[in-house]
Amino acid sequence: MTPSRLTKLYTALRTSGMDALALNPGPSLVYLTDLHFHLSERPVVVLFTPDADPAIVLPELEMLKLADQPMRAFPYPENPLEWEPVFRAALNSLGLDGQRIGVEPRAMRLLEFRHIQSGVPGADFPDASGVVSSLRVRKDEAEVAAMRAAVQVAQDALQTFLPLIKVGVTEKELAAELVVQLLRSGSRPEIPFAPIVSAGPNSANPHASPSDRELQPGDLLVIDWGACVDGYVSDLTRTFAVGEVDDEYVRIHQIVQDANAAGRAAAKPGTPCAGVDIAARSVIEQAGYGRYFTHRTGHGLGMEGHEDPYIRADNPQLLEPGMVFTVEPGIYLPGRNGVRIEDDIVVTDESAESLSNMERTLRVVG
Repeated sequence: MTPSRLTKLYTALRTSGMDALALNPGPSLVYLTDLHFHLSERPVVVLFTPDADPAIVLPELEMLKLADQPMRAFPYPENPLEWEPVFRAALNSLGLDGQRIGVEPRAMRLLEFRHIQSGVPGADFPDASGVVSSLRVRKDEAEVAAMRAAVQVAQDALQTFLPLIKVGVTEKELAAELVVQLLRSGSRPEIPFAPIVSAGPNSANPHASPSDRELQPGDLLVIDWGACVDGYVSDLTRTFAVGEVDDEYVRIHQIVQDANAAGRAAAKPGTPCAGVDIAARSVIEQAGYGRYFTHRTGHGLGMEGHEDPYIRADNPQLLEPGMVFTVEPGIYLPGRNGVRIEDDIVVTDESAESLSNMERTLRVVG
């Protein structure tokens, strides 16, 4: 349990007009309690209220995880028919029927939600995403240090991996080897996402899955990968040339490199997220490739690979010290080739710093 974070949570709940927060296993629960449960067929819910110790509903077999935790435990046995009364007891112990219980819509499963709802049928369930995000969006020194380490692990892994790239090797084979190198370099097994390794026409799909396609001379090769250290993640992308590539591909890589630099330069406290997006996007638009940049410029990073703040042109949210996010402009020519260059940025008191420093120029591999 992290008392300072709970204090901030209770203040945010009062400000938002919510009486409680219900969380199931996931990053927000770890952030507040350091309790790790995996999502399974056995529901786990922690109920936070400003005026009482948290209450947790969990399987009897998980009780040992609560040692030294200032929580009221409501364990249930294996028989699912006996679970609902336990949920009802936990909720009623906090007087939550008829109250406003915040939930995270992207995280709360229907399994847990139905048990909560049946226990307090008169309650309202507002979206608490903003409440939780307000706590997690600004990273402290320890969180930034973990993310800095995750970036270094990812960069070390790729440097070891690059000599393995050869004409004739498949995207799947390369992706598998990159995972191995991430683990060897120090990433936790729970990497933030499966690496994207896409070449030639596949590289024009921003979220391509590695395929059985073999690398060919003249391909651009997009590698999007990340690591996890102490529960915090990195997310990077670099684009490579497989042998000699057409002049246009060299040109669009330089345009994306310039856009990346413009986005990084625009990041500082008080700048709207939209300002970073516009700075990067305008470089690509002025070069005549605007319609080929088909996604936002970036997204927040932390315990998850995608979280607040979101770097898009319609987001007025102001950057604040401690926020960490990606800058990842791209140009994608359908059926041909694509380019993306992505770095991880932390906002400092006066400006911003790129946690990643791997070269961004078009490197020839294979």
